Amino acid sequence: MDLKDRAKKLKADIPAVFIALKDRETPVIARVFAGITVGYALSPVDLIPDFIPVLGYLDDIILLPALVVLTIRLIPVDVWKRSQEKSVNLWKDGKPKKWYYAIPIVIFWLLVIWFIVRGICL
Repeated sequence: MDLKDRAKKLKADIPAVFIALKDRETPVIARVFAGITVGYALSPVDLIPDFIPVLGYLDDIILLPALVVLTIRLIPVDVWKRSQEKSVNLWKDGKPKKWYYAIPIVIFWLLVIWFIVRGICL
């Protein structure tokens, strides 16, 4: 499997992880890691900023796939299969149908920015 195929698989696995996060049969530890994984994947802020040469993309190449693999291993097989089947129709034309799921992430980062600005100004 080449890098392009792995990227497509990762793009397909993240919505399935999100659906598994909402499944009642998913264990708590898997839900925690699924929340971290989906939050990190959707977050506009990376652990290492992308403008730093080479290092900036390492978190996208190493950290995100590692989080996805770890989360998938914690999810029971039957829950994962169901989540994959449901995730096929979650994205339309490469964009999430339910864009309002991004609202909590945007609010979180606005609060972070507000606290930083408040800390600098005081």
